[in-house]
Amino acid sequence: MMHDHDHDTPRLTPAQLTAALSPPPGRTGGDLVTETLYGLGATTVFGLPGQHALALFDALRRSPLSYVGLRVENNAGFAADAYGRTTGEVAPLFLSTGPGALTSLAALQEAAAASAPVLAISSQVPRAGLGGGRHGHLHELRDQQASFRDVVKSVHLVRTASQIPSAIAAAWESALTAPHGPVWVEIPADVLSAPTTLPPVSAVDATPRELTPRPELIAVAAHLLAGAARPVIVAGGGVVRADASGKLRALAEKLAAPVVTTYGGKGAFPWEHPLSLRSWMEDRHTTEFLEDADVLLVVGSGLGELSSNYHTFAPRGRMIQIEADLGKLEANHPALGIHADARAALSALLESEPLESADRRDPAGAAGAVRTVLDAVEARIAGQHLEPERRILAAVRDALPARAASFWDMTILTYWAWAAWPGPMHSAQGAGGLGYAFPAALGAAAADPTRPVLAVSGDGGAMYSLAELATARQYGLPVTWLIVDDGGYGILREYLTGAYGESTGTDLPGPDFVALAESFGVPAVRTAPESLREDLAKALGSPGPSVVVLPARLRMFAPTHL
Repeated sequence: MMHDHDHDTPRLTPAQLTAALSPPPGRTGGDLVTETLYGLGATTVFGLPGQHALALFDALRRSPLSYVGLRVENNAGFAADAYGRTTGEVAPLFLSTGPGALTSLAALQEAAAASAPVLAISSQVPRAGLGGGRHGHLHELRDQQASFRDVVKSVHLVRTASQIPSAIAAAWESALTAPHGPVWVEIPADVLSAPTTLPPVSAVDATPRELTPRPELIAVAAHLLAGAARPVIVAGGGVVRADASGKLRALAEKLAAPVVTTYGGKGAFPWEHPLSLRSWMEDRHTTEFLEDADVLLVVGSGLGELSSNYHTFAPRGRMIQIEADLGKLEANHPALGIHADARAALSALLESEPLESADRRDPAGAAGAVRTVLDAVEARIAGQHLEPERRILAAVRDALPARAASFWDMTILTYWAWAAWPGPMHSAQGAGGLGYAFPAALGAAAADPTRPVLAVSGDGGAMYSLAELATARQYGLPVTWLIVDDGGYGILREYLTGAYGESTGTDLPGPDFVALAESFGVPAVRTAPESLREDLAKALGSPGPSVVVLPARLRMFAPTHL
């Protein structure tokens, strides 16, 4: 039987009751947006204004929300992505219609691939212009939402002011339900600008759904792991996002199971741990070790291209895959697929009877096997005479303060860092687009302006983000941007030369990055490999933004998948 108290309505405070009965004048649909976001717990909004979104930005002026405005919509999306990745909180992104909205698509694709909780709110042409006709409105698209449905996690359409709070709450819940991801809310310009007599929004609830594992699957997985002679664990980005690294370590030590972290999962397991295989995913020694496991536990990874040595990985034992993204379960390899958040599933495994009662295994043999693999990887890399590249990466690592976040563009030094960087890092390896590092670093700095943040780009990727030097200066964000200048798209130059004997379109004359940064009022220095550590450390230790330019042509280590 259902009683009245089963669905108690939250009681309003006297001030809220007064505001509800006599709403303050001058409010519009835009105020309903900002009130809902603030009620849900948002504190910072990213974005770029546009003609159809004027009422939204006017309401933002009246709200307690902080605003970080970037110069290009795609960069605003990257900043929101980083804010969501580093805080685990929803990052609202305000956009206009048509070109403004569409310019954010590449950033939203990266947020989707990296499971970053971004809540994009876009304007739309007035309601009279909807329906697919060609009415000639500025920024008009026949079906704007169609451009986003294949990119974001969910689409939420608003057509009246009263729909605004519920649509935003539903989008918020979707963004934070595992797997996290970007969501899209679309509101026509006349709905945003129309005066409203609706009371101020209060008591908004958007609790994300928990994604817990099915108990019968946990029982089978625990039985397999308890009986395994050579268990190995692959830890992906889902472990990091679920804050499950402690659970992962407890399980690995219980099983004496070596752990390799994917590029997106860096930081999920201690780098120097005796059971750590680190992140050399693009190496046959690592791949063969994983293939030899009799039980392979894959947590929070779909074993995509970069996590499977370009799909050359072919496991011979049983695989258990724990994954919050249903589409990734068994997408590449047959497995015991467990659709669950990594933390919930690892907790259930640790508490299962087969593992709870099992004796802790002696890790000496597993640690010895790990050392053998890492020694073989080191010998392979050492034989390729790549000391300059390794010294440059070490200099960057030594210059970065403890617990400072780093954001990496798609460039040769990043590909080195994926394998050899000893801790957490953030890159655009989900979708693989250029221009991520600097605007993402600005988003992370906006989340915590007390810590320095490092961005690493090549000169080709840097050209995508130069406008945001103005943003960095405007807000005084403590981001140091390392630009490795090799005169073009260095990794594409290597790929084209390797495949076809010569390259086309990859050698690019660029600007004087030092002079350009200084023209924005951002301190900059040109460095060399010998002085990189000192120059980078000095820049990171100074307040506000800075740029360090390293002219260098780096080489990649040889692949093993060809």
